[in-house]
Amino acid sequence: MCLAIPSKVVSIDEKDNMATLDTLGVQRKASLDLMQEEVSIGDYVLLHIGYVMGKIDKEDAMQSLELYRQIINEMESSQEDYS
Repeated sequence: MCLAIPSKVVSIDEKDNMATLDTLGVQRKASLDLMQEEVSIGDYVLLHIGYVMGKIDKEDAMQSLELYRQIINEMESSQEDYS
């Protein structure tokens, strides 16, 4: 099973075909080499193992990110129970 994480494009390096993405407050670079459609600053995209795989609607991205936050909170809460 693969997991693609919704991320917001904050900058684009056209020379290297790379984008800087914000994922839950963490910024990282990802390749745009697999994208066939244009990506712009402010777009939401799906990030998977260092590559932008496709665009995603902002509303869908926000719903997915909220679900990820809930999962992270549950995991952190579970770890505290074992401490």
